[in-house]
Amino acid sequence: MNTNKPLIELKGITFRYPGADPVLEDLDLKFYRGEKRGLVAPNGSGKTTLLHIIMGLLKPEAGQVEIFGQPVCDEKGFSEVRRRIGLLFQDSDDQLFSPTVLEDVTFGPLNLGKPKAEAIDVARKTLAYLGLADFEDRVTFKLSGGEKRLVSLATVLAMEPEILLLDEPINGLDTTTQEIITDILAKLELSYLIISHDIDFLADTTNALYTMQDGRILLDNKLYVHKHVHAHPHGTYPHKHE
Repeated sequence: MNTNKPLIELKGITFRYPGADPVLEDLDLKFYRGEKRGLVAPNGSGKTTLLHIIMGLLKPEAGQVEIFGQPVCDEKGFSEVRRRIGLLFQDSDDQLFSPTVLEDVTFGPLNLGKPKAEAIDVARKTLAYLGLADFEDRVTFKLSGGEKRLVSLATVLAMEPEILLLDEPINGLDTTTQEIITDILAKLELSYLIISHDIDFLADTTNALYTMQDGRILLDNKLYVHKHVHAHPHGTYPHKHE
């Protein structure tokens, strides 16, 4: 058992959308520094909702959120959380809003209070790190899906977060872009939680899995990710071999 204080701790979280049954119900989660976790569960199980609650984009009807050892319950608290935790949205169009790539990647550092020259320098270094040095003046809405995802990742990394939350980061991308993102994440010295249905991708980027059932998180100590073989001994997440 990890005896350090969790970076993220959720206690008894319940959330429902209007007129629906609870998506999350009495959910508990502890996430520690240095962890690289995958979260794999069926569609509609509440995975994206969970990330949005951590970031304060949705408010639970019950339960407590603690981030970096402090209870967080209002916009002031979550504003600070969003300065230290980076969320990569599943849809890149939800992340990109500036006319050019450089403006989009510079926005985060500027919002953190960096001087303009320093923010631009951080943005350029981040783009270069991701192999996007020649993208500065590209118009964001004209980028391909894979290019948008890489630029979205750049906007998050430019804020130099302590934790990354990534919602289906390779979903719908071509093989080349998937490989680029896999390589980037595997080399990052950051704690992160990835939502994905791609077991091979999780095998390359994480060291353990969470699953979800009945609105709750399960840490499946019996489930080990590795390519093609998937999971042995059988964990709680259903799988099959082709």
